Order: sequence, then structure tokens, then C-alpha cells
Amino acid sequence: MSEERIVLCGANAYEQKYYFNERFKSIPESIQEELHIICVLFTEEVGGIFTIVYEPDGSVSLETQAEEDDIYYDEISSGLLIGEIRRKREELLESLSLYYRVFVLKEDVSDIIGED
Repeated sequence: MSEERIVLCGANAYEQKYYFNERFKSIPESIQEELHIICVLFTEEVGGIFTIVYEPDGSVSLETQAEEDDIYYDEISSGLLIGEIRRKREELLESLSLYYRVFVLKEDVSDIIGED
């Protein structure tokens, strides 16, 4: 099993760019579009850089960072918005984790479903 974290997607307010990792192009287009919207809206609201990352165990992390001299970055709002995304998009995040565990880590679906 790989012990590295892998970026799924992210947005950068400084360069006004969105990134989607082509390694995951088999994720349905509608999900890719939803991820695009989440990332871009996040950076438009609080600034900085926002990424959705797969952890080595297949769990999904939401991360944000800002350049040191960015006086417009709102750290409090970023924490609140990450919490809101986790609550409102819980099913999406769980599905992304399941996708990673089955298709990347090659775990048995029946074992994963049995965990719940």
C-alpha cells in the first residue's frame, strides 16, 4: 500500500486556476464538476489555496493554506467553510473514499461495506 498522500483536486486563488488529477479521470463527470465547483467557490470566498487530498488509508482530507503575506485570506471563514463542506457533502466524500479504496488500493468491496 502506498504511504503517500495524493491530491485529487484543488483551486488556487492566487493564480486563479483549478487542478484535477488525471489519475482519477474515471470518476464520473458529474462528480468531477461538483468537485470543481466546491474548490473554486471555496477559494473565491476565503482566498488562498484549497485542495482535496487522499490519505494513504483512502480517507479524504480538505486542506487550505495561504501565502504568508496574504492579508485578504480569512482563516476563520476557511475553517467554518471546511466544516460546512464536510457536513453538506458527507455522502460525496464517503463515495470518493470508497472509490479510492476499491480502485486504487484494490480493497475488497464486501470487506469495506462490512465495516459500516
